[in-house]
Amino acid sequence: MPKELDVAKRAKVIEWLKTEMLDQVSRLFKALWEGSTARISDSLASLIMSSYILGRRLGISFKDMDDLLIEKLKKHKQEGHQLEDWYKDISALEDHMRKR
Repeated sequence: MPKELDVAKRAKVIEWLKTEMLDQVSRLFKALWEGSTARISDSLASLIMSSYILGRRLGISFKDMDDLLIEKLKKHKQEGHQLEDWYKDISALEDHMRKR
């Protein structure tokens, strides 16, 4: 494939992934409004998946994304994030990520 076509294809895929994420956020908000647990879960899973794939298309490996997420969780814990103080959500997610 000529380099120009490859660059155009990569740019198009990145733009498509960005619109896919916006679509999933919209679906999530609608599911929250309707109270549909199945649709909420589906939208959240799609957002996570699209985030990882977009990162990969931008040159960030899945492992690097995992490592960056763990570092961010550590930082939030150290800074006393409200979700950590109130519910220990940050610690729970960090534990989950480390056990994967």
